[in-house]
Amino acid sequence: MATPKQYLQQIGRRGGLKSRRTLDPEAARDMVRVREARRAFRRFGATCFWSYRPDLVIGIADVPWVAGQLRKHGNREAWRVAARLCR
Repeated sequence: MATPKQYLQQIGRRGGLKSRRTLDPEAARDMVRVREARRAFRRFGATCFWSYRPDLVIGIADVPWVAGQLRKHGNREAWRVAARLCR
C-alpha cells in the first residue's frame, strides 16, 4: 500500500505527462494579456469599472477596452498597467 505522499507523486507525474501541451508564442502571449486584463478589472474595479457588472468575463477581444478604460478613468498606476496590456 502506497503512502499518501507516494500516491500524490504518482498522480502528479501521470497528470503532468498527459497535460503537456505546446502553445505557439502568440497564443501564450494572448493568455497572459487576458489574465492581466482580468486582474486589472478586479484591481481597479472601484475607480475605472464601477458601472460594469463585477462578474463580467474578460476575453481577448476585451483587452483593448480594459486598457482604454484604465487610461480614461485611472490613476498613474492604472496607466502603467494599460501600457503593459497594449504591448
